[in-house]
Amino acid sequence: MRILHIGDIVGKPGRQIVLDRIPRLREERGIDLVIANAENIAGGSGITPKLYRDLLCAGVDCITLGDHIYRRREIYTILEADEPIVKPANYPGDAPGKSWTVVTAKNGAEVAVFSLLGRVFMRPVDCPWAAADRVLAEIPESIKVRWLDFHAEATSDKQCMGRYLAGRVTAVIGTHTHVPTADEEIMSGGTAFQCDVGMTGPHSGILGRRADRVMETTVSFRPMQFDVATGDVRLNAACVEVDETTGRALTIQRVCLRDSDT
Repeated sequence: MRILHIGDIVGKPGRQIVLDRIPRLREERGIDLVIANAENIAGGSGITPKLYRDLLCAGVDCITLGDHIYRRREIYTILEADEPIVKPANYPGDAPGKSWTVVTAKNGAEVAVFSLLGRVFMRPVDCPWAAADRVLAEIPESIKVRWLDFHAEATSDKQCMGRYLAGRVTAVIGTHTHVPTADEEIMSGGTAFQCDVGMTGPHSGILGRRADRVMETTVSFRPMQFDVATGDVRLNAACVEVDETTGRALTIQRVCLRDSDT
């Protein structure tokens, strides 16, 4: 089976390329399951119930989030319902949302999906390694494909998590930095790994925001509204081929589609 993991969707440009390209991408590449990080889909920060449903209608099967998960309070009802969307598993137990979920791929295989936040250069959260152990202990042994979106800033954090879970999960896919890394590999035990799949959104700016606004604040310290940029829209993702009978990843490939690609 093939699983596609889409990197952080940023604002309207990011969500538009996802809505436009996912149906055809699934068909052309034989994708059985699509996972997307959508914590920045609503105006560059947060997600709303409508945008959540739009993604599902477009062919996204499961949604992961990150440190901007609660920017839009209206998403609480979705997070607390029986929906294919997860909070970071190392958030407090009473924080809205569930720590992991199970989704069924097109080929009928069950896939357990969870996310975690890193701690280096991030807001303080519970230990991601302990949370990973807890989630894996909760997932039924019959579910072989286990998928982690590790939303973290430091590549060292991500590499540690990849090696910590090597052989215990199908994939450790990094998000959050919005910059794709060229370190995709299959680790020991059949775990696919990439530090960051990059951003799905406008690359003409800085991390998806208008470059002039970000530079003005950086250079002068004058606060500016960091509006979402508009140009050079790309969809960044990782495509992983998986043996669903064992849960082992076989191959991982970076995917980068431009809005101008036909």
